[in-house]
Amino acid sequence: MTPRLLLIDDDTRLTDMVGDYLRRQGFVVQVAGTLAEGRRQLAEALPDALVLDLMLPDGDGLDFTRELRQGARTRRLPLLMLTARGEPTDRVVGLELGADDYLGKPFEARELLARIKALLRRAAPEAGPDEVLTFGRLEIDLGARQARLDGKACELTGHQFELLTVLAAAPGRVLSRDQIMDALKGHPLEAFDRSIDVHISRIRAVIEDDPKNPRRVLTVRGAGYVFARKQD
Repeated sequence: MTPRLLLIDDDTRLTDMVGDYLRRQGFVVQVAGTLAEGRRQLAEALPDALVLDLMLPDGDGLDFTRELRQGARTRRLPLLMLTARGEPTDRVVGLELGADDYLGKPFEARELLARIKALLRRAAPEAGPDEVLTFGRLEIDLGARQARLDGKACELTGHQFELLTVLAAAPGRVLSRDQIMDALKGHPLEAFDRSIDVHISRIRAVIEDDPKNPRRVLTVRGAGYVFARKQD
């Protein structure tokens, strides 16, 4: 099945170039120059992934990301932010709001393609028998790609679920950032980027009773993170 992408960006020169390149790589690419047009296209049919600019003529992409993550239909839509904003704060805020990845302009088309493919791989259901990892009140359903606390689904992005799964698959073992990135199937995060910290913070917000005093996902200073063996 041919993957469908929606690119929301008002830079027509960029969307023409990127759209042509991605179509040659086997994608169906739809383009919207405004958030209003993007909303209209999303209402008609959800794409397999969304590439979203942050600076648009009729609104801010960060606000739109928050809107998407609050909607039941678009909560898990794979989303990559594409923007000329270079400040680390913008990247951190975007990830905190629920973006799965972030790519600054200017960029190499091949890197964009690699990141989109990584998003789609993580979003695709895996073949094989379903498995549920159980840690007390917390369940991690690998088949459904869903974490549940006390039977209630936790609101995690695809990347955050993958990150939680990597940690939970090795309970009691301290994993460094490099080890985590290696386990995330080549997801392009920089070693000194705050992206992993941001995603860990979001994971704690939904699976911990007290995110400021975590008992499941622990920080080991100077070493990395560890998923606690004992669960309540």
